[in-house]
Amino acid sequence: MDRFQAMQVFTRVVEANSFTQAADNMGLPRSTVTTTIQNLERMLQVRLLNRTTRRISLTPDGAAYYERCVRILADLEDAEASFRDVTQGPRGKLRIDAPPSIGRLILVPALCEFHNRYPDIELALGMGDRPVDMVQEAVDCVIRIGELEDSSMVARRIGTFEFVTCAAPDYLDRHGYPASVDDLARHQVVNYFSSRTGRIIDWSYMVDGKPVDIPLQSVVSVNDSEAYVTCGVKGFGLIQVARYMVAPLLESGALREVLSDVRAPSMPISVVYLHNRHLSPKVRVFVDWISELFQRCPLLSGAVSSPCFDTECKFAGETGTADTIRGMLRHREVEDAVL
Repeated sequence: MDRFQAMQVFTRVVEANSFTQAADNMGLPRSTVTTTIQNLERMLQVRLLNRTTRRISLTPDGAAYYERCVRILADLEDAEASFRDVTQGPRGKLRIDAPPSIGRLILVPALCEFHNRYPDIELALGMGDRPVDMVQEAVDCVIRIGELEDSSMVARRIGTFEFVTCAAPDYLDRHGYPASVDDLARHQVVNYFSSRTGRIIDWSYMVDGKPVDIPLQSVVSVNDSEAYVTCGVKGFGLIQVARYMVAPLLESGALREVLSDVRAPSMPISVVYLHNRHLSPKVRVFVDWISELFQRCPLLSGAVSSPCFDTECKFAGETGTADTIRGMLRHREVEDAVL
């Protein structure tokens, strides 16, 4: 039995959650896939998969073996890629995961540029609202917001999340502008709650050089980032949001900035990958490209630290109303979606 082929068959079955689908994906007869898994289990003397008429699932031994197979196959692919003729350029499937807002507003509008530069790389872009296990799910790199705590990862900082407090003109005409952070207590705000815990996420500001969380009461709270921004545009109250996501709304006047002299803590944006991916040509060129992409826009590179903003960040792709600003990510939604 070819052990590497058996590993490939096993990982394809797990990822497809189907013997038949895995066989179709690999261009093999279903009987060959079934026999390969049976022989693999016989050789290892453990059961890797639980099988029923409707579904398959990993056993604990199967989950551990799958994780190791993913690592071994990825290392093999990286080793082969390192010794290919350099004139061919990087190639292969590149699996990426990003927060929905970054994926929709930044990556997707610019993917044609990446493809034109590296036509032999097949991109698989995930934009889910859940943490991703890079090893278990064979993800090559992820874009994350906030400080990295996992020492098994390598993080390259590519940008900065800067936040703005704003509201609709109609709301400010009715309630006035807050003059200080203390004034927020008498204002109406829109709150965001965690979809995992249900907990309201406090607002945060820098006070005397230190970040201070400020709990605020609201008449409406949501757990969807687009709905959060829409509530602000419709005049429900003040919102605190990443500046680059609402720059067109600030420019058009649909939203107005308040408390411009008081800043919320900024957060780093990083591209993160496993230690054993650092030599992969496809990962290296993507990391370089995404870093270059973020540096084109002062709102994301950290170059803008004043109320002004640059709407020439062409890759953001959106230019006008709340209906066209998709996937807005509220301050510290990273707790739910991207950490």
